Amino acid sequence: MGARLLKNKKCILVSACLLGENCKYNGGNNYNQAVIDFVADKDVLAVCPEVAGGLPVPREPVEILKGRPCDVNGNFYDKEFQVGIDHTLSSLAEKNIDFAILQSRSPSCGVNQIYDGRFTGRKIEGRGLFAQALKKRGYRVIDAEDIIK
Repeated sequence: MGARLLKNKKCILVSACLLGENCKYNGGNNYNQAVIDFVADKDVLAVCPEVAGGLPVPREPVEILKGRPCDVNGNFYDKEFQVGIDHTLSSLAEKNIDFAILQSRSPSCGVNQIYDGRFTGRKIEGRGLFAQALKKRGYRVIDAEDIIK
């Protein structure tokens, strides 16, 4: 994703999968035309904290179990998620981020809901780990599903 960023100009942080980047666990993306239309005339910074943390594409699906990223086989990915969060946050240091549009229910980017960690498809109220880190630092985060089509 080639973002055009000017030093002091505000830009929008967007989950890369929403822009069509194949970075999801299954090798696909979550292309979202409403998000594409919304950011069409804006400066955009596309991010995928999971890939930034060194996780491959494709990879085992991960959900948040008791606050920790865990795959269906019981493997935890605390280090990879933290590395990805730290790397992505450090890349924002010199950017003037207006707000973030993040992928719904993602273990990294979920804003309103995440999956419950049992791989049953059940959703619970909560935030992904990257969304939590952004909120903690005062960034405004928006769920992609809240962008009006």
